[in-house]
Amino acid sequence: MLEGSILQQLESIHRRSARPIRFGVYYKNTLVALCHALEDHILKDDSKPLVITAFQQGKWYLQEAERYADIAQHSDEIVIMAAADAGFAEHPTSLLPNVDLVALAPGDPVAQEWHLIILSPRYTAMVICQELSEADYGSAGLPGSDLERKFYGLWTFEPELVRETAELAIAHIRPYNPELANQLSAHKDSIQPSLVTPEDLSAVVSLVVDYLQTGQENLSVPTALRQQVLDRNLVSNEIQAFLRMAQLMDLADINNPMAAAEVVALAETMGQLLNLPAWQIKRLRLAALLHRIDPLQKAESVLIPGTSTRYLEEAPSSPLSCPLVPGAQVLRTMPRLRAVAQIITHQTEWWNGTGEPAGLAGDEIPLESRILTLVADFQWRVNQKKSSPISREEIFTQALDECRQQQSTRFDPKLVDTLALLVMGLQQGLDLPLIEAKVSAGMWLIDSRWDSQSKTSEEIGTYPQ
Repeated sequence: MLEGSILQQLESIHRRSARPIRFGVYYKNTLVALCHALEDHILKDDSKPLVITAFQQGKWYLQEAERYADIAQHSDEIVIMAAADAGFAEHPTSLLPNVDLVALAPGDPVAQEWHLIILSPRYTAMVICQELSEADYGSAGLPGSDLERKFYGLWTFEPELVRETAELAIAHIRPYNPELANQLSAHKDSIQPSLVTPEDLSAVVSLVVDYLQTGQENLSVPTALRQQVLDRNLVSNEIQAFLRMAQLMDLADINNPMAAAEVVALAETMGQLLNLPAWQIKRLRLAALLHRIDPLQKAESVLIPGTSTRYLEEAPSSPLSCPLVPGAQVLRTMPRLRAVAQIITHQTEWWNGTGEPAGLAGDEIPLESRILTLVADFQWRVNQKKSSPISREEIFTQALDECRQQQSTRFDPKLVDTLALLVMGLQQGLDLPLIEAKVSAGMWLIDSRWDSQSKTSEEIGTYPQ
């Protein structure tokens, strides 16, 4: 990281903290999609946020200047940092009364950063990153196209982290314009945002995916090999967006912040006990990481315009067809994630056929969905009992007994028996490794061998028993 940059200061502060920051590497089109999605959220919301942004060396500002004129109409105040020679001072947007400019000095490391910080009474959000250096790219060298450039950083909705980053940005502005820094500090202190809602998360992520796919369709690619590289880029970007959403949803749940990681560990172990093939366990793993997008079914905003009609026409006639459930529908727009969308959608089916959304019964329900619903319920029950004055072994026993009471009605009885074997192992000291919702956890999806295997299973409509 560049010494003295805002990203470097943030990393340094949290390096030895109880909650270290999870940074990641993002393709440029991921960041463009993220920023546009967050900016669109400003345009659709009436909360009038404070916005602090920096354009890497100012090179992107003139491309976005007209857009920021619209954003200024929906914001209380916008501060833009960029190199002094970027040319933004002459643009009409820069003359708006609620837009302030900070011309960074030559050599200022923040001039190499790309960030967007949003403080609103309803939510906080930010993207902050730096481009990888030539040394970071390694033996492959610098990328041959602009789209393949990579950046190191993060995006988040966490209020404390966003406010902390805003304070660092304001401190960096102070030597340039003390009066503006004082004004921004007072403005920041007057805003008491709440944590972003699942509906806001789903809306932003669906917009990210929409921007990614639209941008990919508009590319002019000279060779088939280059197209393959960019397709892999697109898939990894989409997975990044969804895994980040899963991570944020866990962080937002103070009562069960490790739900996704623990459900993944339980589901994967169940798959191993059932002797499922590796490709199916991997698919189950990703579905478990993303299983909490299910509450987003109520957020109609996650439907990409035109998606429902198109995919309703393309949906197969199999009884395993994935109904138009908004939360999972965004996943279905991506061919390699449709099987995962199906697993997540059908996790609310019941063994006796009284569940939702399709009323599937017994073996009609995808096996991964049956596993997911059982282990998610078991994990929730164990988590609820952690504050009880009983032993770890007794907690597992009680949670298992409660699941047994719903076998043959809600849960597959054979899977409950398998869960009993798993619980026996846990009571005897079995330690399950936790897999957090990291971007790297989903990179295997780009492997076409897994994709072809899963497609075969979907086409014949069967799941290994």
